[in-house]
Amino acid sequence: MTNGALTPARAARFLTAPAVRHAGAALLLAFALSACDEAPEEKAEAPAQSEETGAAESAAQPLPASTEPRRAGEGPLAPEIFTLANGLDVVVITDTRAPVVTHMVWYRVGAADEAPGKSGIAHFLEHLMFKGTDELQPGEFSQIVARNGGQENAFTSSDYTAYYQRVAKDRLPIVMKMEADRMSDLQLSDNVVMPERRVILEERRARIENNPQSILTEQMEAALYQSHPYGIPVIGWRHEIAKLTTEDAINFYNQYYSPDNAILIVAGDITAQELRPLAEKYYGAVASRGLRSERVRPGEPQPVAARRVDLVDERASQPVLQRYYLAPSYARAEKRTGPAIELLSTLLGGGTTSRLYKNLVVEQGIAASAGAWYVGSTLDDGRFGLYVSPRPGASLEEAEAALDAEIERLFAEGFSDEELERARTLLLAEATYARDSQEDMARIFGTALTTGGTVEDVIDWPARVRGVTKEDVMAAARLIFDKRRSVTGTLRPGSDT
Repeated sequence: MTNGALTPARAARFLTAPAVRHAGAALLLAFALSACDEAPEEKAEAPAQSEETGAAESAAQPLPASTEPRRAGEGPLAPEIFTLANGLDVVVITDTRAPVVTHMVWYRVGAADEAPGKSGIAHFLEHLMFKGTDELQPGEFSQIVARNGGQENAFTSSDYTAYYQRVAKDRLPIVMKMEADRMSDLQLSDNVVMPERRVILEERRARIENNPQSILTEQMEAALYQSHPYGIPVIGWRHEIAKLTTEDAINFYNQYYSPDNAILIVAGDITAQELRPLAEKYYGAVASRGLRSERVRPGEPQPVAARRVDLVDERASQPVLQRYYLAPSYARAEKRTGPAIELLSTLLGGGTTSRLYKNLVVEQGIAASAGAWYVGSTLDDGRFGLYVSPRPGASLEEAEAALDAEIERLFAEGFSDEELERARTLLLAEATYARDSQEDMARIFGTALTTGGTVEDVIDWPARVRGVTKEDVMAAARLIFDKRRSVTGTLRPGSDT
């Protein structure tokens, strides 16, 4: 499992994929900002059901037809898209290099959609989705996937919740049938909900409360977002998790889990023509409940003062300085702004050739690590981050002064054409590498489609990056680097008493 902590160690550089970067580090959210990235631990084994694919089953009544598939964009990995009659959007990314498929269902709901006082319910329900239906016993979903040689997982972010399986192509009907079943027939009782609540509380203890870096990140996000629910941890606050009930989980499920509020993404050795009858058969039979609506969250007040969070913890192994700035997301920014912010983060802190690394780590020797990142794959305003970990003998105050000096230098001197082209090449190269992974491609499109983007936005992202000018990047810097829109956090080893 992963939590919402963003450690100062190449977190954002983990992802600079085509749409990853279009959606503003899509994979970063999926991996680093999700509250959970594995199926919840099951406490008891359950008898397995028959593993027939259901190919011979016939529907009692003919189902309404879906829309005709259409190809979005050009090129070998341009997806095909269509929509079922019940509102389920379907994206097919054909990749014939191996006879396997990645099957994902994304729901347009995350932690930022929770009711006040119910923090953590989105992530809690993600765990509970493995607790059975009328046809499946608790834990049986995972057992069937495993027996068919597959892998599975699930994750929750502030803006979406997703479930996926990777299986051989001929096993796809099995997971489609089970996923459609739990979309409409999840069965919950105190007998399964209350033990899982204890699991969530233990997860929070292990992932957040026992990790000083995670505590700092959690506190900085709470300070950065004064009104918006992005300031609430995806996993939830402990005192609110402890009060979540079976009724809360059922209500959240009934409010958000419906085909018209979901997206089916299948990547791998399959075409839309092959997938469409399977999707109509299994998902088309799930009745729409008309749940999809505009997602409106509280906005942020105009920031008027910089904020600080200083944490002293004897469990910390080394000091760390971080700074977060409010930043427009791809969904909220002008078309050129998102890619310009991506290039700004890459130019300043994207690896060992970046300005912060060369100046603070290599030349000045004041830092052991330094970098920058941008989280723009959010439905509402995201954030831009900087980090410096000082070397032994250097203080956090010296590290902060050096960081501020680099920002001032950027405004005073700008940057060279060579620096911009190096950053652009890095982004576009990593975009190309992302295409080698079925799962990454499915996550890229899923993240974009659940955070206000379109398939076309994802496909157009490389062209938008190529079109960014030096003036665009400097305009992005002026937009971002306003200390009134920032939170600076420090983590110091030692005792706070």
